Amino acid sequence: MARSATVERNTLETQIRVSINLDGTGKAQFDTGVPFLEHMLDQIARHGLIDLDIHCNGDTHIDDHHTVEDIGITLGQAFAQAIGDKKGIVRYGHSYVPLDEALSRVVIDFSGRPGLDMKVDFTRGNIGRFDTQLFWEFFQGFVNHANVTLHIDNLKGFNAHHQAETIFKAFGRALRMAVELDPRMAGVMPSTKGTL
Repeated sequence: MARSATVERNTLETQIRVSINLDGTGKAQFDTGVPFLEHMLDQIARHGLIDLDIHCNGDTHIDDHHTVEDIGITLGQAFAQAIGDKKGIVRYGHSYVPLDEALSRVVIDFSGRPGLDMKVDFTRGNIGRFDTQLFWEFFQGFVNHANVTLHIDNLKGFNAHHQAETIFKAFGRALRMAVELDPRMAGVMPSTKGTL
């Protein structure tokens, strides 16, 4: 059975369609109006081997905030739908990823309990025209709607682009590990509670 989902979310600020396949090959297609976010989303697809198709028509004439946050929300909803009842998944995932001088660690738990702990001191407030504060909004939206616990730590780095890229590559690889199906856990809930 394919673990895929398509979610549409429409508000007065954004109209979004997200399609994902958790068992993909990393194919990606984006049309969001926010080029640097698309570059980061591509890291999730390629390093997570998750097919992503994300389209957004947002009020970027104001700024990128609503588009970035709402894409995080909709992507989280798509993950929750695609992963289903969570039986048989590894559940936990982690990754350390370097890029030149930068190094980040991401740890995720498909716990059913939303929580974000993000410790990143970006060395610049903007990467091109992209406001680095919006990364928090993206991940908070994802966490709240995928119902995951997510820890993000940028351990070192002085180039803000490198800091961001290591975070998103590590996020993709942690996702890949966590949503992987463990054949020894087929049909089994990965929790002593019996539910997630």
